[in-house]
Amino acid sequence: MIYPLGSHVDMKVIRSTKCSLKFATATKRAELARVLEEYGRVVNFFIDLFWEQPVDKSALLAAVVNQPETWLSSRLKKVAAREALDMIRAARERDGEEAIKPVHKGQRMCVSSTIATLEAPKNAGEFDAWLKIRCVGEGIGLDLPIRFHKHWHKLAEHPGSVRLNAYIITTRYAQFSFEIETGRKVTDGEPVAVDTGVNVLAALSTGLKLGLDIKEIIEAINRCEPGSNRQKKLRRALKQRMDEVVKEIMVLAPALIVVEKLSHVTRGTKQRRRLGRRTRRLLSAWAYRYWLDRLRMACEWNRVSYRTVPPAYTSQRCSRCGHTEQGNRLSSEMFRCRRCDYTDSADVNAARNILSRFLTGVYGPGSQANFMATG
Repeated sequence: MIYPLGSHVDMKVIRSTKCSLKFATATKRAELARVLEEYGRVVNFFIDLFWEQPVDKSALLAAVVNQPETWLSSRLKKVAAREALDMIRAARERDGEEAIKPVHKGQRMCVSSTIATLEAPKNAGEFDAWLKIRCVGEGIGLDLPIRFHKHWHKLAEHPGSVRLNAYIITTRYAQFSFEIETGRKVTDGEPVAVDTGVNVLAALSTGLKLGLDIKEIIEAINRCEPGSNRQKKLRRALKQRMDEVVKEIMVLAPALIVVEKLSHVTRGTKQRRRLGRRTRRLLSAWAYRYWLDRLRMACEWNRVSYRTVPPAYTSQRCSRCGHTEQGNRLSSEMFRCRRCDYTDSADVNAARNILSRFLTGVYGPGSQANFMATG
């Protein structure tokens, strides 16, 4: 059995919820759109300024912050400069030397309580709160009506929940975040590895396969006119199906989930002719990032440890004898080892390799870095 080190420490997660701004007047929404457009322009100014030589946020003094010509307040300009640095750092961390300069589209801004506050209404009415935006510039002040919903109440009323004074504001919604104590990590379950793919969304190291219908939904998405209502409906259905599979995995009550560290699945596939056109279309509609994010978030919420391992050769390695050869993979569905003749589902075999790679690797129980083996 495996126990996470630190399992005796209460864990905390950050969860967000969006509340619609549809109750605001057309005038307020138009004014907000004007603020966001100017804010985006200023963020892009700072991205250009810092792209080659990023600075520490402590260096954002008046001489730097006041460089762009804008009607925004100094306080909001500093917020824009900080967001520019965050966008640059995220691009560098994600893509390394291949990073492309990010562009702010002027459709949202991330602010703290220095710019926006959420206040209860003075008199009981049809709205639950007012999001008050101040210190924008040109004397602009916006009071946006907020109506809470089921998801808001779930987060706000959870034991140990604390709402953070940070807001993401767009013309359509305001996003609020909560820090929630989830308790100690579970220690009485089994480790489970998950191999993710288009044919089988989740093949588990236990031998179970979930999400066998995912490919049909993806193919239906690709048959639709891009941007059509039907395609949008199918994309929602795809995400809903992924959410259902996540719940099915959590029902197994694992103590640990291990997945491959997937990134840039479609990058370069066309230029290097690595994949056929049909496969590229499948991957383009495959919301693998959404899937892995939902799985990770479910692990956090259910106090399950979540880890990743490099994906190299997990589909070619025999999970029984360790022999690795491209010819072991008979097809997209079947695996047969050319050394020991072991036969299994290709996806399940890959999942077992993923689990083995974690348990016997540098992050396995022998290292004492994250886990220790007992009993």
